[in-house]
Amino acid sequence: MGRDELLRRSLVALAAVVVVTGLVTASLRKAAATYAFGILAIAGVLLPDWEFFDRDFSQWLTPMPASRRTAAAAAAEREHDVWKFKPYPLRMVMLTTIYGFGLYKWWMYVSS
Repeated sequence: MGRDELLRRSLVALAAVVVVTGLVTASLRKAAATYAFGILAIAGVLLPDWEFFDRDFSQWLTPMPASRRTAAAAAAEREHDVWKFKPYPLRMVMLTTIYGFGLYKWWMYVSS
C-alpha cells in the first residue's frame, strides 16, 4: 500500500467520522471542527519530509545538503517505503504532546 492509498483510506475514514459526529451532535459546526482537526492530523503524519527529520535533532535548523539525492529519487523511494518514519524519542514526545493536546481540545469541544 503506497502513500496515495494510505491517504485515500485516511480521508475516507475521516469522512465517516465527520458524518457520525455531525449526526450524533446535530451540529454542523462540530462536524466542521472534526473535519479540520482530522485533516491537520492526517497531514501532520503523512505529508512531512521525514528524510529531513530523520537527521540528528541538532541538524534540524540547518538546510539539507543538495548532494544527498534528487527530489524525484527521494519521492520514488518513499512511494515503496510508506513507513519510513523512525520513532525517535524526541519526535515521539513532540507528536504525542501535540496530538494529545489537539485531541483533548477537540473532544472537549465536541462533547460540550
